[in-house]
Amino acid sequence: MHQQPDFLHNLNQEFKNGRRWVDRSIVLACAVAAGLCVVLFTLMAEKAFWVFEQVYHWQGGWAVLVWMPAVTAAAVWATRRWAPGAAGSGIPQVMVALEPTLDGPQRARFVSGWLSLAKMVLASAGFAAGLSIGREGPSVQVAAGVMHHARRWLGPQAGITAHGLLVAGGAAGIAAAFNAPLAGVVFAFEELSRKLESRSSGLLIAAIVLAGLMGVSVFGNLSYFGRIQVPRLGAEALLPGLCVALVCGVLGGLFAKLMAASLTAAPERLNHLRARFPVRFAAAGALLVAVIGLVTGGATFGAGSEAVKHMLAGEADVPAFYVTLKFIATWLSAWVGIPGGIFAPSLSIGAGVGHNVAALMGHDIAPALIAMGMAAFLAAVTQAPITAFIIVMEMVDGHAMVLSLMAAAMLASLVSRMLARPLYETLALYMLSNLQASSSSPPEPPSPPSAEPATESASAPAPGAEPAAGTTATR
Repeated sequence: MHQQPDFLHNLNQEFKNGRRWVDRSIVLACAVAAGLCVVLFTLMAEKAFWVFEQVYHWQGGWAVLVWMPAVTAAAVWATRRWAPGAAGSGIPQVMVALEPTLDGPQRARFVSGWLSLAKMVLASAGFAAGLSIGREGPSVQVAAGVMHHARRWLGPQAGITAHGLLVAGGAAGIAAAFNAPLAGVVFAFEELSRKLESRSSGLLIAAIVLAGLMGVSVFGNLSYFGRIQVPRLGAEALLPGLCVALVCGVLGGLFAKLMAASLTAAPERLNHLRARFPVRFAAAGALLVAVIGLVTGGATFGAGSEAVKHMLAGEADVPAFYVTLKFIATWLSAWVGIPGGIFAPSLSIGAGVGHNVAALMGHDIAPALIAMGMAAFLAAVTQAPITAFIIVMEMVDGHAMVLSLMAAAMLASLVSRMLARPLYETLALYMLSNLQASSSSPPEPPSPPSAEPATESASAPAPGAEPAAGTTATR
């Protein structure tokens, strides 16, 4: 028979080990810092997009045709020059950093304090450019970098691994960015790690919640999109809801497949141009995004959160082809290589699908269909259905329709898996393979001296070409 725990003995042991409490304090302090960094990043992104809106509303908006390519090109150049590991979403980078075979310098290519700072600044530049990006994915990398920094201050007997700190940091980023602590905890288990160390799981979950509370303390205990009025969902909602889930599943799967092909440098002509002339390619992509934004009256600029709020309030003024153009604008914004995520744009695309289906089949239940579309499209893109429906549930305070959100997310994720591999996992494997290839390649032997003038080899990278494989992997 197992002996029952001795409460007084355990309590004495807890207070006797002072170093353990120091380690716990360090982890929780870094969690607070991670949450505050995400809050600061949120304020920076909002201010940056406000700057873009001033440009857009000046002289009829045509200035964005110059502003967007210029700012995007500058941001991509700065990213490639000083922080190549900050490019892209940030979630694949954290997944690579979780690989146990990486050493310290290799892990620092994907997660570090410098990359967290660079991510905040460069992603804010993307918002100032008006690109269709989100701040939630970058928040994961920002918070993970801050939390991982705690490792150097912990004692040797702390029992808290770098893996646990990275998982907690990434989840803290989701919790603070969405003002949704529960979604952060679920994200830690479903997307970043299948398990947490049992010895430290309580402390790490407390760190996730504490980081989320930083957002609550600044922005208030409010749902991201407010509280939707959910009508009674009967049998008449089954067909529209099924259509939303299936359409989002197909579109989300195609979006994930297109993103994976674009960002893993598939051998196509456009990716060859992107590799040779990355800054010019970024400017051209931003110009296309600017044209799309002007065609839609500005609806596709930025993350799309305002468009979602208008849809939920029944005041949507987006065009019928909003879904298609937002889809293209988000893909182009990610493809140019600027730091930025796809969570918020994915939510706006899914909301557009729900809005369109509601206009055709069930206008009375439009808020419910829009929320289902958000959960379904995000689940299809990330193939993390539990995280997706919990994020949406917390963002719209939709506890009354938890089963509908869950069903839509599960069905859309199932359809997406028939079309594409998990996006973040695909990108992380690509980054890891490039890192391993660059680490294992032997150095080139020195060339013998020659009397002939040196000429540029055909195999040498052209001006503006992609950097070494270990660096391009972070895209």
